[in-house]
Amino acid sequence: MLDNILSILIFFPAVAGIFGFMIHKDSMRAYGVSVATIEFALSLWLWYSFDSNVSGMQFMEQLPLVESFGINYLLGVDGISLFIVVLASFFTMIGIASLTDTKNVKNMIITLLMLQMTMVGVFVALDAILFYVFWELSLVPMLYIIGAWGGPLRIYASVKFFLYTFAGSLVMLVGMLFMAYFYYQATGVWSFAILDWYRLILPESFQLWLFGAFFIGFAIKVPMFPFHTWLPYAHGQAPTIGSVILAAILLKMGTYAFIRFSLPLFPDASTFFMFPIAIIAIIMIVYTAMVAYAQEDVKQVVAYSSVSHMGVIILGTFALNVEGITGSIFLMIAHGVVSGALFLLVGVIYDRRHTKMMSEFGGLASVMPRYATIFGLMLMASVGMPLTINFVGEFLSLLGFYQQSHILTLLAGTAIIVGAIYMLAAYKKMFFGEVTNEKNKNLPDVSKRELVALIPLSIITIWLGVYPKPVLEPINNSVESIVQLMHDKSITQEAKSRIPNLVQERATSAEEAN
Repeated sequence: MLDNILSILIFFPAVAGIFGFMIHKDSMRAYGVSVATIEFALSLWLWYSFDSNVSGMQFMEQLPLVESFGINYLLGVDGISLFIVVLASFFTMIGIASLTDTKNVKNMIITLLMLQMTMVGVFVALDAILFYVFWELSLVPMLYIIGAWGGPLRIYASVKFFLYTFAGSLVMLVGMLFMAYFYYQATGVWSFAILDWYRLILPESFQLWLFGAFFIGFAIKVPMFPFHTWLPYAHGQAPTIGSVILAAILLKMGTYAFIRFSLPLFPDASTFFMFPIAIIAIIMIVYTAMVAYAQEDVKQVVAYSSVSHMGVIILGTFALNVEGITGSIFLMIAHGVVSGALFLLVGVIYDRRHTKMMSEFGGLASVMPRYATIFGLMLMASVGMPLTINFVGEFLSLLGFYQQSHILTLLAGTAIIVGAIYMLAAYKKMFFGEVTNEKNKNLPDVSKRELVALIPLSIITIWLGVYPKPVLEPINNSVESIVQLMHDKSITQEAKSRIPNLVQERATSAEEAN
């Protein structure tokens, strides 16, 4: 079964979703939780079977699709993608388990299962066309979730989300087609396999243009400044589960793709654009933090906070060294856990009061002590308090970029302090002081169903903050191979002066070993 475990992880939720149409709506929640739990168990089995000492791809599957153009059903997982797959299955499970009695729960669960198929597919696809198909398909379920279950401006938010990400994806597709053409020029055969592309050594002029094509698609997905304007609308109008999945998993597609495609394919271009991208990342961190401080809607505070922390991930990624990239991948996971939990917590209070305005609250710590405790923990993790999960990722990301620029790292680190200011200000408004609003005096504390989702997230936040080694070690091994590949390609000066040439003995031997 391990020979096909990646295919099972991709298509099991989709098949279960199709069968879900035949399940009675009263039994659909139990059915959805069961399917998502099985999927999560399979992802844990994948983690258990994963060899942390191997840096290359594992559990690879290949099936020809369009042989004449080298398009294959090609899957694989390494330390860079493994934990994002586990995270995707985990959040789908707790998301379905924590669903409130919303309209058309049956359709919501089926949509989430279809979305899970596309998310897992993106992180395990090793063929560029297959990657692109899953990348584009992920837009459809999220468009439906925002448009069908969102707030008053849901249609505007969903269409803006779709148009932004779809337009960026088309530019990315052009870059992929050019990469396949260059491979054909170098070898005489077509291939869309990412591992084959790794062996290409492109002239720097080609790298700059192709880097730009991929950058547009990935930057909009992250979303990087100034492409970030779709995200606050999407978060603000999406139902709780939509915001959770969007923040925890979908945004990570962009940062993951930078590491999977941009860095190893275009090492010289990545170096060339390192400081401009770092400046954009710092603008993301500072600007969105200041915007978050000005918000009165607690969900918008969390949404802009999410963009700010994504800036730190970008900074670590473009440190172009093992420490920075490892930290950025770990921070992807940490950001998913913490931001997902914060959106769940916002959903808890919204279910009770049907408002997200902080001025409507105050003194909740005395009314909902368990809720205040968990919210406080996630707030501390969000601002990067030591011994919490975000601290590890942020520290490594900044440490990595410190090797490139002391001043820019200082600016980024100072900006993170702003995050502590707006998060603590929001917590003070909501939880401290006297209960002045009569509607808040008898609010029920978090229920058992809500604790089922929130307690595991709290445990992970502390566990990986105190002992991150089980996750860091596999990530670090795979990142080392990516950085070594970038180094080997960059120092081959003679090969840069001509059209792509397949002459990387190290990459060839690494592929054979995989």
